Amino acid sequence: MAQVRSLQKIMAFLSANNTVAVNNSDTRLAGCFLLGIPGLEHLHIWLSIPFCTMYVAALAGNGILICVILSQPSLHEPMYIFLSMLASTDVLLSTSTMPKALANFWLSSTHISFDGCLTQMFFIHFLFVAESAVLLAMAFDRYVAICSPLRYATILTSTAIGKIVAATLARSFIIMFPSIFLLKRLHYCRVNIIAHTFCEHMGIARLSCSDISINIWYGLAAALISTGLDIILIAVSYVHILQAVFHLSSQDARSKALSTCGSHICVILLFYIPALFSVFAYRFGGRHIPRYVHILLANLYVVIPPMLNPVIYGVRTKQILEGAKQMFSNLVKESK
Repeated sequence: MAQVRSLQKIMAFLSANNTVAVNNSDTRLAGCFLLGIPGLEHLHIWLSIPFCTMYVAALAGNGILICVILSQPSLHEPMYIFLSMLASTDVLLSTSTMPKALANFWLSSTHISFDGCLTQMFFIHFLFVAESAVLLAMAFDRYVAICSPLRYATILTSTAIGKIVAATLARSFIIMFPSIFLLKRLHYCRVNIIAHTFCEHMGIARLSCSDISINIWYGLAAALISTGLDIILIAVSYVHILQAVFHLSSQDARSKALSTCGSHICVILLFYIPALFSVFAYRFGGRHIPRYVHILLANLYVVIPPMLNPVIYGVRTKQILEGAKQMFSNLVKESK
């Protein structure tokens, strides 16, 4: 019944704006309609509570983490610079999806302009690829710190970090920018209803009345070139890291290295496992896994890692805890 009411609202909107689709018309002017989580419309209000809580926690945790790293000169090292990049990407990734999803849950705000949908799609995929690159950079940082500690300062210089940041942004932009034109070239002749809480590449492409083979192959190639390659390189890095760790003679050094690597591996698994499961379940498990499971997973992987990353690093990293205490102590002194 809830889904029927959503469709009735959409048709009422189209009728009121004289944009009811016909086969030969271009329906991009009518925009797109995000249904939220089909099959669970009656639970949207209840689902909004944990999602809103996780989103606020992600904003607060990552915001504090960024402020601590920026305010404490002792944390201006490669490892913490990459961590601040991860926190910034987390904030932007969750912000690109959650506000619209919560508006849908609370206000039944399903409509989004076609260009707005493309913009949201671009930033979601751009930030996902960028975060994957940041995780690769963090794995490289740990590889150099553990496998070549004497060369750490000469390899990860400020110039090298700047190049890594520039390469991360450039790669993400180069990979994702063509997807906008691949979607714009298609002809849209139906009511653009997306059974999701946010816009993504294949979700928009499937609205089209045109052949989307190029979009399918491009999406697969982009995923393999970016995320797939990053996963392989991260795995290779940690194989070498673990080999080096188990050859350390000092038990304390081995325990410290394993603790640091354990935090990083937790972050990596939290990011990749839900995302990959969602992607493969969407492509290959459509007949066996309910649609709402795919959408819930897609929403979880853009909000759970951003929420948990500050907790993992804040609890397990002594320097971050000390920096946070120092920052809040300075704030208290300034307020008096």
